[in-house]
Amino acid sequence: MSTQRPGRAAITGIGVIAPNGMRVDAYWKSVREGLGVLDRITREGCEHLPLRVAGEVPAFDASALIEETFLVQTDRFSHFGMAAAALALDDAGLGSGEPAEPYSIGVVTAAGSGGGEFGQRELQKLWGQGSRYVGPYQSIAWFYAASTGQISIRSGFKGPCGVVASDEAGGLDAIAHAARAVRRGTGSMVVGATEAPLAPYSMVCQLGYPELSTVDDPERAYRPFTAQACGFVPAEGGAMLVVEDETRARDRGATVRATVAGHCATFTGASRWERSAEGLAHAIRGALDEAGCAPEEIDVVFADALGVPEADRAEALAIADALGAHGTRVPVTAPKTGIGRAYCGAPVLDVATAVLAMEHGQVPPTPYVFDICHDLELVTSRARPAELRTALVLSRGLMGSNAALVVRRGCESAR
Repeated sequence: MSTQRPGRAAITGIGVIAPNGMRVDAYWKSVREGLGVLDRITREGCEHLPLRVAGEVPAFDASALIEETFLVQTDRFSHFGMAAAALALDDAGLGSGEPAEPYSIGVVTAAGSGGGEFGQRELQKLWGQGSRYVGPYQSIAWFYAASTGQISIRSGFKGPCGVVASDEAGGLDAIAHAARAVRRGTGSMVVGATEAPLAPYSMVCQLGYPELSTVDDPERAYRPFTAQACGFVPAEGGAMLVVEDETRARDRGATVRATVAGHCATFTGASRWERSAEGLAHAIRGALDEAGCAPEEIDVVFADALGVPEADRAEALAIADALGAHGTRVPVTAPKTGIGRAYCGAPVLDVATAVLAMEHGQVPPTPYVFDICHDLELVTSRARPAELRTALVLSRGLMGSNAALVVRRGCESAR
């Protein structure tokens, strides 16, 4: 463990596994162009369910990315996590060989549902064939912490590890957890969330959410901030980041892509969307305070964009409340409308997108959304060029969590 005084928490690596791209370049190209990839669900066993549209990760071949030893022990959500973590580590320049200081690297992930596909398969064996046919990995593969454990084991990381078992906002909470670990002296943290909620059992569970959209037209199923808003569309995938001490990163010649400046979380209760306005506004103000950031310094807002009229109204009110007059002028975007909400993975993807937007000086558009019915400067149709130094990322969960995260643009240095 390094004895130097910890500095700011810097994002140095990004790994993306998403419906519109399985690497950063492909993902950013799709997001920048405002491409919508929502489509009819093709997963086997889902044909009879009223949930028709989702964001699927196409052509994901886990066997080409992950060793067989790990494949047989883990669910699809962990396959996504391990693949995204490897991409993030490569991006950060930490992906080759055994770590020189294994106790200086930790892992924290967020998970909203765990390994539903693996669990369903083993439970079907239990019901249909008996307990002798249930595999030994059932006890770990479905578990919320499975991705954290497998990423750390696979990479040989022995630093502090954890999992945030939460709703969607847990993705931002995990990043804050990693940033705090870095500020306390941990050298690097692999952090993020990936989800795989499109197995039949998982989908049946989601049908209990009144906020879920069951519209079968991909272009109309997920349209937040419009009069036609009818709920959200789920997605699989997510993102992993490498967060490390900024001084340490610069000393090893890494590119500091962004810094984690401020975070705050609140709780206002499940489906109490009117109350979420106050809770989300409080989270925004708390994140700004921690970042030492004035409202007018926010250059872009990545909205939660649930797609439920009451929730959309509450989010617009929260932005206006916390940012004042600037809240009606600042560009707001929700790229997730093009790919769906990947639960805990959704806000981590938004953070990755915010970093890319700041690097490229472009606010990506909000696919499928045109006729805005709230007082927001929502970016639609095409990307908007802008000088972006500071981004605000918002997230709310179906169980009542609210979170806000402030990220600032990093300065490049040669690797």
